Amino acid sequence: MNDTVETIRQYAAAWNEADTARRDTLLAACWAEDGVYVDPNVEISGRENLSRHIAKVQAARPGAYLEFMSSVDRHHRVLRFLWRLMHADGTRGDISIDIGEIGADGRLVKMIGFFGPSPAL
Repeated sequence: MNDTVETIRQYAAAWNEADTARRDTLLAACWAEDGVYVDPNVEISGRENLSRHIAKVQAARPGAYLEFMSSVDRHHRVLRFLWRLMHADGTRGDISIDIGEIGADGRLVKMIGFFGPSPAL
């Protein structure tokens, strides 16, 4: 489980890293070369494409960053954790959830993001 937590820390750090070379190093450690990222706005395949997407998100929200709102919960090769976007002005976004899959080498092969709270019944 400690390896999984470290992988997710690297993944979150990559989302918060503005320097492309440092972000790519973080992603190389935690994200499979052909990993798939899906959220309500995009579906991306490949580490390089994910890095480019992160850069676009950062450019659209200068100074914003992700923060953990939970620890990492894992069973088998599936994990989940809560996070939220912190805006540059200090305001907080909604708490969101990511659900991921860890590959045999310990790197992420898939991450599915849901933004904001679950819909009401």
